[in-house]
Amino acid sequence: MADITRRLGWRHLRGAPTAHIRHHRSGTLVHDGPGLSFWFRPLTAALSEVPVDDRELTMTFHARTADFQDVSVQATVTYRIADPAVAATRLDFSIDPDTGTFRGTPLEQLGTLLTETAQQHALDVLARTPLSAALVDGVAAVRERVAAGLGAEPRLPATGIEVVAVRVMALRPEPEVERALRTPAREQIQQEADRATYERRAVAVERERTIAENELASRIELARREEQLVEQRGTNARREAEEQAAADAVRARAEADRSVTLARAEAARSVELAEAEATRTVRLTEAEAGRSLKLADAEAARSLKLAEAEAARAERIARAEAEGAREVGEARAQAQAAWLRVHAEAGIDGTVTLQALTATRLAENLPRIDSVTVSPDVLTGLLSKLGGGPTEAAR
Repeated sequence: MADITRRLGWRHLRGAPTAHIRHHRSGTLVHDGPGLSFWFRPLTAALSEVPVDDRELTMTFHARTADFQDVSVQATVTYRIADPAVAATRLDFSIDPDTGTFRGTPLEQLGTLLTETAQQHALDVLARTPLSAALVDGVAAVRERVAAGLGAEPRLPATGIEVVAVRVMALRPEPEVERALRTPAREQIQQEADRATYERRAVAVERERTIAENELASRIELARREEQLVEQRGTNARREAEEQAAADAVRARAEADRSVTLARAEAARSVELAEAEATRTVRLTEAEAGRSLKLADAEAARSLKLAEAEAARAERIARAEAEGAREVGEARAQAQAAWLRVHAEAGIDGTVTLQALTATRLAENLPRIDSVTVSPDVLTGLLSKLGGGPTEAAR
């Protein structure tokens, strides 16, 4: 599509290299060619834009074969506009001077023309071909016939169109027919697969038989060699037993000789040990007797010294006790004399004093008394006696 810009009532058109521009002003051709760029007035200008690049037209249509089977054809036609001037006069390629878009649908018209022409030739060739041949060689036949038909079509050169290439991508029957056609091939493939399976199983069975025969031959050979091995082992065992018996006899004789030698050595050593022990015992006995004698003398001397020390200590203790008793007696006699003298000086009767002294001695020899219960009568009598004692004495 051309690029058109506006400037103060003028328009500027800039075309692409693949677009052929034709500019008429007042019925006169002013500009003609691809990739043009010019100014124009929209009220007096008539513009046409014809694409000159290669274009792809994809088409899909249905056809019927000679055996009345429907098939679908997918094809592509490559074309280009070789004569833009002729095409501009046969088809409406005019563009809007303000927007640059086509006023009509020229490309759709070209597509319809090419599709119908190609479809006409494809239908013609498929109508004479059965389905099986169409599926095998139909693609090449349809391509050649469509290319030849489009090349021989007089309307295309008259319109300025040139067909570059024709391609047929697929020619396919209906799904049900296609599945039915696939069935024999599938069955054949399945039969081939089954045949291959059976052959593989037969080969496997043959190989298993060969393997079993080889295993049986191997077992027979192994059994024969095991028999030889058993015999050889028996021979080796007998030889080993004989050699072991001879070695045991030699070992027994050597052990007996060693035992006799050891017994003799042990007896001699025992005699020597007995003599040495007897000598040591005699010496120990003599030493023990001397030591016992010395210990007895030392013990007697120590006992004597201990007895003398004990006697001296007992004598000192007796003297100390006697001296203490004498001093205590003297102190007690002096105390009693002083006590009596104090009572005599106080005017207390000697009888009462002796009674008190007797009570004191008696109290010293009485057992321990934890508690004493005094009745009021006894306490009153004692208080009265104590209160009346000095009075009576004064009397």
